[in-house]
Formats: sequence, structure tokens, C-alpha cells
Amino acid sequence: MAPSWLGLWGVLAACAAAGAAAWSQGTSTFYGGDDGSGTMGGACGYGNLYDAGYGINNAALSTALFNDGASCGQCYAVTCDTSRPGGQWCRPGTSVTVSATNLCPPNYALPNGGWCGPGRPHFDMSQPAWANIGVVTAGVIPVLYQQVKCSRSGGVRFSIAGSNYFLLVNIQNLGGSGSVGAAWVKGDKTGWIQMSRNWGANWQALAGLVGQGLSFAVASTGGQHVEFLNVAPAWWLFGQTYNTYQQFAY
Repeated sequence: MAPSWLGLWGVLAACAAAGAAAWSQGTSTFYGGDDGSGTMGGACGYGNLYDAGYGINNAALSTALFNDGASCGQCYAVTCDTSRPGGQWCRPGTSVTVSATNLCPPNYALPNGGWCGPGRPHFDMSQPAWANIGVVTAGVIPVLYQQVKCSRSGGVRFSIAGSNYFLLVNIQNLGGSGSVGAAWVKGDKTGWIQMSRNWGANWQALAGLVGQGLSFAVASTGGQHVEFLNVAPAWWLFGQTYNTYQQFAY
């Protein structure tokens, strides 16, 4: 059974989501080459973004948006803002939806840490995603953005790493709010064990669960709680990813 405070978590998450619906101002650049191959991997720990369910429409977020990894997997609708300086480089009437898969850190060799400096909402997109809304020769454009619901193909995925007494699980391909707010793991011989965020979308449990079948429970930042029972058999291996048929609606 999930913790009793989960209901309160849902109320708070719903209120936060309701308040995040407005368009906000930011800026955007691009990286990773014209095929986006340089965006694979990243600070969320997803590795190959196609395998993890995110594909080429991805972005690295500045620290103001990344939220120490809590935003990993979230989806944002982004459009170029023709009303601000630099708007001449927009593709008017277009928008793109990107998934947060990486961190764009400040560059303190530049004034105020550059485009991804402290306090600046910035999207460093894959070049193919960025080219939907801006003229590539510009390099940087003003944008409007808002968090939106994620649509994913297939179910949530659990990629397992760690050691005999330390479980590290990368939770991937969430629909709905797109990001994980809380997670639990259960072995065949244990009750539910609360996990904590290690880094990015990686969640940890200090438990020896080798040789036990694994189930997971996840609360999305949208407030939905889903139990994923019997995800990995007792002979699961580190370095393997286990797929499910269940998905989040919010």
C-alpha cells in the first residue's frame, strides 16, 4: 500500500499543474548537430533517447527549469516570440513540443553565466526540434513556453543498475506530467521500500534485492499513483531495461 500522504501529494501536484498553464517568456538555442545525435545521453540519465521513448524532440533546460532533475521527462510547448528583440529570426505561426532530457549548465566564462545562467529560463534544444520554430543561422531566439501533457508510445520503462546492496533505477517514458515525484520498489520477500532521487531520473534504494522479482510504484508530479507489479523476474540483471504496458494519464 502506498503511503497515506500520497493523497496530499496529489492535491499539491494538481494545484501546481494548474498554476503552470500560462505562457512564460524565455530564450532558446540549439545543440547536438543537424541530426540531433549529440543530444543523446544527458543529465537525466536516459541514455539513447530513442530507446528511452523521447526521440529527437528534446531539450536541455537551464538550472531555473531543470530543478535539480525533478523536471526530467516533462514536456514543453515552445513557440518563437515575434514581439521581442530577435523575433525576426522566428518561423511565425509554428511551435514544437520538446521533452526535458538534459541540463544546460551556466557558462561562467560568459557574462552572467550565458544563456543558461542563474535565473534564466532557457531551452537548449536539439537542432531538428529548434528548426521548427527558428531560422538556424540566428543561433538564439526569444520564445514563449508552457508545460503540456506528454504523449508517449508504449508503457513506462525501468532501467536497472547498481550493485548487490544498492539499486539504481532510471524511470523512463512517462506520459501525462512526464516526471516522477516519488517512487517505491518491492521485492518478492519485502514490503514497499521508498526510493529517493539520486540524480536526474535515477531513483535509488539501499536494499539487497538481487534474486527477487521486482515491482515498482510511481507517483507522477501530476499526482497520479500507479503500481507496476512483477516488472522484473527474479533473474533480472543489472544493465537491463524492463518494459511495462501501463502508462500515466496525468
